[in-house]
Amino acid sequence: MSKKKQKSMEELLEEALVPEEEQPYKVPENWAYFYFTSILDIQGGTQPPKSQFINEPKEDYIRLVQIRDFASDDYLTYIPYTSKLRLIEEEDILIARYGASIGRILTGLSGAYNVALAKVVYPKEHIYRKYLYWLLQTEHFQGPLKMISRSAQAGFNKNDLSNIKLPLPPYNEQKRIAEKIERLFAKIDEAKWLIEEVKGSFELRWESILDKAFRGELTKKWRSKSSIIKSADDIFKEIQNVYKKKNKRDEYEINPPFPIPQNWRWVRLGDIVDINPARKKLEDIEDIQSCSFIPMPSVNDKTGEIENPEIRKYAEVKKGYTFFLENDILFAKITPCMENGKTAIAHNLINGFGFGSTEFHVIRTNPYINTKLIYYLLRSKKFRMEAKKEMTGAVGQQRVPKSFLENYLFPLPPKAEQDKIVELLDHLHVKEVEISKIEALEGEIDSLRQSILNKAFRGELGTNDLTDKHAIELLKEVLKSK
Repeated sequence: MSKKKQKSMEELLEEALVPEEEQPYKVPENWAYFYFTSILDIQGGTQPPKSQFINEPKEDYIRLVQIRDFASDDYLTYIPYTSKLRLIEEEDILIARYGASIGRILTGLSGAYNVALAKVVYPKEHIYRKYLYWLLQTEHFQGPLKMISRSAQAGFNKNDLSNIKLPLPPYNEQKRIAEKIERLFAKIDEAKWLIEEVKGSFELRWESILDKAFRGELTKKWRSKSSIIKSADDIFKEIQNVYKKKNKRDEYEINPPFPIPQNWRWVRLGDIVDINPARKKLEDIEDIQSCSFIPMPSVNDKTGEIENPEIRKYAEVKKGYTFFLENDILFAKITPCMENGKTAIAHNLINGFGFGSTEFHVIRTNPYINTKLIYYLLRSKKFRMEAKKEMTGAVGQQRVPKSFLENYLFPLPPKAEQDKIVELLDHLHVKEVEISKIEALEGEIDSLRQSILNKAFRGELGTNDLTDKHAIELLKEVLKSK
């Protein structure tokens, strides 16, 4: 029986090279475009029985790298070494094959790896590892991979990758590209660190300002210069009389958490505002009439603003949703929305009323209470952390009970001082808006990373040297060795 005829180099090149008309984009003239499996290979892992897993290193045991290692390195797994295991070294590159992590790239680990991962086998003397590591994280590879992956559960196999097209520069250019990417990314990481520092220091300052506001320290100078103003005791009594509120507990039961100015008063929040007030009758509203609707995603947890409220027919929302009026405060009661700060004042409602998520508590103030002062209280980190401790319900569905809001101890200032505190906080809050712009830069920085990678593998980073030997010569050497 005759042996199978060996292919010529021209035939091998024809199979490996992507024709110019099929190349996704133009690359420098001394680069080549190759099909993934023509010079790269994929090796699947092994799946030892879970009964062998232990969490501590032991003699003759080896680390098992699993798909969860993409997210965390906190839970190490070790298994008995056998010759049947598929092994990796720190220089090897792994791709996640299944689940939510599909396409994620991991390197720098040694041990055995399981079937949820695949090792990229590549000619180390012809393809620079760091070049390949970054290339596999770009849309050039990730885009086609996600299109061909049959499902997150089924993942992909070696044959699925055969038509993925990737750029190949000369070897020295591969090194220059990888080194420049890492230099640029180091600067980006430094910028992100500085942004986090600014955010963190501002949050600390802002919480300190709120703490001073609710202790009376922010308006100490103002009080010393102001004429006699109505005390908090007086407005508390008026609220009780006008709004027929009944103080269920004797005031002497209150144990003040900290000292407050002489003309302030400790109260329970439910004694000065309405929490989830009874729904107002809307007899003159027709079912076809439009009204404002605010779903939870419309409340910006960074700025406290309502963004893109919906307009719905009254008939669609009049049952099964939370009702509120103009200037009511919407306070997210469910985790994690509450912890994230989803609290807003309802403004510009159609006909002065609206509906929204059932996961809102509604807080309605009155002429004796500045709405924004309560809003600042509810958005403070201190308040949210205290509310978190009182949450009830199953894990993942925990909510702040109405009783927490009703019984929360609040240092009530006189109305004139409430207004002054809000004026000062509004002025300082402008800085918070500026910080939100800095946070937006983080998203731009992440986009910048992908932009750098895209340019790198198009030969647009300014590193290419046309005197380098053409990448086809490199490809020939790889094919010859295979």
